[in-house]
Amino acid sequence: MARIIILGGHGKIALLAEPLLVARGDRVTAVIRNPEHADEVRETGAEPLVADIETLDVAGLAELVSGHDVVVWSAGAGGGDPARTRAVDRDAAIRSIDAAARAGVARYVMVSYFGSSLQHGVDPENAFFPYAEAKAAADEHLRASDLDWTVLGPSALTSEEGSGLIDTAAAEARRVSRANVARVIAAVTAAAQGGRGTIRRTIRFNDGATPIAEALRAGTSG
Repeated sequence: MARIIILGGHGKIALLAEPLLVARGDRVTAVIRNPEHADEVRETGAEPLVADIETLDVAGLAELVSGHDVVVWSAGAGGGDPARTRAVDRDAAIRSIDAAARAGVARYVMVSYFGSSLQHGVDPENAFFPYAEAKAAADEHLRASDLDWTVLGPSALTSEEGSGLIDTAAAEARRVSRANVARVIAAVTAAAQGGRGTIRRTIRFNDGATPIAEALRAGTSG
């Protein structure tokens, strides 16, 4: 049984991951900003915790994550406002990484996206540019840390049913269901399912034809 805290606990992927984690016996804390979302989180079996990760400093975030075994970052500003994208997807994410280190929570899983890289190639005039820059900065900060990190890079998200089958070898992004992303989160946070083998790896993936556990064993770092 692990104590897992999910930052962005009311997101679509988080709401799919939480019941998977609870069902296997983990204690899950879902951090939410809006208290009106608490009942929906409780329905997954997770315990809601109301906090604004956008405004908490490192000390406040360290207090938030203290006592847990795993931090999962599944938060995001949702696009639209470049300033808020930088504030959440870059700055708050970086503070949460530093907070995990301060609190002694070694295991950290970052939900990023397939193309995240300092060499992302997105045109500065493109509306996606602030997000690409923010995610690349946060991911690189995590990789440079001493945490037991995993960066997940799912491709374009869909609302299809989860097949439990992914492709970690594809060179190009296609699409992946949020339900499969949730299953990957469950897999990489479970030592019994080979999660320890995903430490210090970046795992980019699409929907595919390989069972998740097998795909994670075979997947490459990047």
